[in-house]
Amino acid sequence: MNKFAAAFTLVLAAAVPGLAHAQCKADRVDLRGDWGQASFSIEIADDNEERARGLMFRENMPRGAGMLFVYEYPQRASFWMKNTLIPLDIIFTDESGVVTHVHPDAVPGDLTPIPGGDNVFAVLEINAGLTALYGISVGTEMRHSVFSPGGGKWSC
Repeated sequence: MNKFAAAFTLVLAAAVPGLAHAQCKADRVDLRGDWGQASFSIEIADDNEERARGLMFRENMPRGAGMLFVYEYPQRASFWMKNTLIPLDIIFTDESGVVTHVHPDAVPGDLTPIPGGDNVFAVLEINAGLTALYGISVGTEMRHSVFSPGGGKWSC
């Protein structure tokens, strides 16, 4: 998806009630809260190699895009920005898809661990500033098929 289509999807999802109730897609994650709704086109990192590489070495990412890191089971998770060239907001969720921690504006190249807490099941990385812009915070609900087997807070 090009950057204009991704941005249009994000704006449309926030503006049109019910859009985020559409069928789940493997390449999209939806978020909702008292602030409204948003949708991001995503890549999935669901094995050790993909999670270790993440968004390293990328010089840019479209505004409506992100990467969803998925673990086999809930666990303690920390991230860092080694070899990451773009500033990111890092959103940690539990197994039901509820946001448990948000780390805004992670600094490119910083080796300081960014703890997400215990019982982290998935982590969404998006461009820095978007969590503040949209109001994404603790308690926001995330929807993707990875949360559906357990029912999820907002299932597909």
